[in-house]
Amino acid sequence: MRAVLQRVKEASVTVDGQVVGAIGPGLLVLLGVGKGDTEADVDFMVDKVPGLRIFEDEAGKMNRSLVDGSKHLLAVSQFTLYADTRKGRRPSFVDAMPPDEAKRLYALFCERCRASGLTVAEGVFAADMKVALVNDGPVTIVLDSRAG
Repeated sequence: MRAVLQRVKEASVTVDGQVVGAIGPGLLVLLGVGKGDTEADVDFMVDKVPGLRIFEDEAGKMNRSLVDGSKHLLAVSQFTLYADTRKGRRPSFVDAMPPDEAKRLYALFCERCRASGLTVAEGVFAADMKVALVNDGPVTIVLDSRAG
């Protein structure tokens, strides 16, 4: 499972001209599910994402986590995180998990983040989404559950 985390001042997802998910300060999480991912990969992400200390404390140091602050997360499914661009000019997505199982693990990630006390807004799985954000910092972190 791969995730791109962006610390944001605000972020939103629009589908067919309607805002379907929005947050103020917090984290935008672009989440990709790969072939072979399991609930253990979800557990890794849910353990890591809320507690990652990438928010500034009173001294301006990245010392606070999402749990310590706003607790707002916007999750957007993003199979293109599994793009293989080693050959040619057209990316291959053969390493992305098929949609039915990917949707289940994406939903489980969102559900478990909520259970951990976060307020979770979501995009629409497999929809054509427009994502808007104001990156804070900018701070952008890439996580891969298989890389540890």
